Amino acid sequence: MALPEAQNIRRVITGHDAQGVANIQIDQPLEWTELPQFSAKGSAVWVVDDGLPTNDNNSNEDGARRPLDPGNLTPKDGPGAFLNATRLAPGGTTAMHRTSSQDYNILTQGELVLVMEDGSETHLRTPGDSVVMRGGLHAWKNPSQTQWAQWVTVLVSAKPVVIEGKTLDPMVKS
Repeated sequence: MALPEAQNIRRVITGHDAQGVANIQIDQPLEWTELPQFSAKGSAVWVVDDGLPTNDNNSNEDGARRPLDPGNLTPKDGPGAFLNATRLAPGGTTAMHRTSSQDYNILTQGELVLVMEDGSETHLRTPGDSVVMRGGLHAWKNPSQTQWAQWVTVLVSAKPVVIEGKTLDPMVKS
């Protein structure tokens, strides 16, 4: 029997009309992309890849236009930000991975376990539980066998971590 997925997330994007009046430009549910390498589904809610501070006059561009794939987990080279949503199936585990970004992860549904490179695990149980990831090698796992886990992440581009002169580059372990 297939288990029901997590509740969908709605994406509301504001903008301005030709007279400068603020309005709603986009109001729609997220479209999910299978990420088989991570045993998850992802959706780009909004991407800023033209530098920071961003340009609020980009009203003709949909910031979720960039396709989502494991090689596209962070903003492109240079300053940028990425608002992403992720769903992890019951019992699912992502690949260990590291990005050159500072990530603000917020649990929205279900439970998640953060698995760090040193083997330590942190269990997130309550919607709103948050993790700030600063370039660490990590994975996520869903401890539930019956409920999807869902979280949103704001990734802000960052210089890679350097330890004793060695750069810890972005990576995904298969």
